[in-house]
Amino acid sequence: MTAELLDKRKPSLSSTRPLRAAVIGTGAISKEHLAFLRHSERAELVGVCDLSPAAARYAAEAFAASKAYTDYRQMLSQAQPDVVHILTPPQTHLPLATDCLEQGTHVVCEKPIALSTAEFEQLWAIAQRCDRTLIEDHNYRFNEPVLALQQLIAEGAIGPVQEVEVRMALDIRSGGRYADENLPNPVHRLPAGVVHDFVTHLSYLLLTFLPPGDFNRVSAAWSNHGGGDLFKYDDLDATVICGQAHGRLRFSSYTQPDCFSITVRGSRGTAEVDLFQPFLRYNGPHSLGKQLSPLVNHWQNGWSLMGASLRNFRNKVMQHTPYEGLHTLLDHTYKAIATGQTPPVTYADMARTCQLIDALLTPENWR
Repeated sequence: MTAELLDKRKPSLSSTRPLRAAVIGTGAISKEHLAFLRHSERAELVGVCDLSPAAARYAAEAFAASKAYTDYRQMLSQAQPDVVHILTPPQTHLPLATDCLEQGTHVVCEKPIALSTAEFEQLWAIAQRCDRTLIEDHNYRFNEPVLALQQLIAEGAIGPVQEVEVRMALDIRSGGRYADENLPNPVHRLPAGVVHDFVTHLSYLLLTFLPPGDFNRVSAAWSNHGGGDLFKYDDLDATVICGQAHGRLRFSSYTQPDCFSITVRGSRGTAEVDLFQPFLRYNGPHSLGKQLSPLVNHWQNGWSLMGASLRNFRNKVMQHTPYEGLHTLLDHTYKAIATGQTPPVTYADMARTCQLIDALLTPENWR
C-alpha cells in the first residue's frame, strides 16, 4: 500500500469520528471484543468475519455489525476498517496480521501474538513500515485489582519489590472446550499445548511487577501429570530472577478452588490480589507501630474482604466476568489510535513477554 493511501487511511488527530472496526474470528473471546465495539463511542463495527457463515451471521446480528463475511480479504477491501481485531487461533496470527497491516489497518491481536520472539519482531517490523499500531491483548493488566496493586506499590506501601508470584489453578482436564478429544482445541497444537495459551497472561503479569532488565536466570518445570496424548502439559512451575527480584509462575490443573492470584512481596510489606474472586489484601507497616500493625491489617483486610464478597456476588448476578480489564484496554487503545498517543501496551511490553515465553520453552532451562 502506498504511503499516500496509508496517510489517507490514518485517522486525523483532530477527528472525532468513531474508528471503523472489524473482527476476524468469532470464538469464545470474541464476545468481549464485540461487546466493547457495539457500545463504545470510539468505534463503529463495520464487519465480522469467520470461516463459518452461520457463526459470522450470528455475531453480526447479535452485536449490530454492518455485515458478516467469510473472507477476511473481502472484508478488508469492502468494509475498509481502521482497526482489525484478530481473534483466531495463534498459528494464524502472523499471516493475518501481516495482511491487515499491509492493507493499512491497525491491529489488536489476541494472545499469544506470535509463536516466538522472532515472529513477533517480524510483525513489529511490518507495523513500523506501514506506520500502524500493533497491540497484543494484555487485558488482565487493566483489571481493577491489578491497577490497585500497581498504585499501592507506586506509593511505596510495600517498599522495593523483592518477590512476585503469579498463580493460576484451573481444571482444564475434566471437561470444557480443552478436554474434548473428538474436537481438539487448536491451542493443543501450540509448542506447550493448552498451558501455552495461558502462559502469556502469567508472563506479562509477572513482568508488570518485576523490575526492568534482562532475566538473570529462568528455570521451568513442565509436567503432564494426567498423561495421555491430548494434553502436552497440564502443569508449569517456573522461577524467573531479574536482578535481586525473584519471580514465580505457577499453573496447576489439579489444585482447587480455581484461582488467578498475584502476590507481591516487598522490603516493607506484602500485597495480594485474585482476579477470579477480585480482592486486594495488604499487610504492611502502619503509623501505630510494628506491634499494632498486624491488628490494623487484619481489621482493614476483613472489611475489604467483606466488601469484595458483596461485589463478587453482584458480579455473579450481573454476569460480569474477569475480562473487565479488556474493555479498559480497548478503550485506551482506541483513544491512543485516534489521537496519536502511545498505546497502552508497548513494544517493550510485548517483546519482553515473548522473550520470557521463549526462555520458558527453551529445553536448556528445564529442570
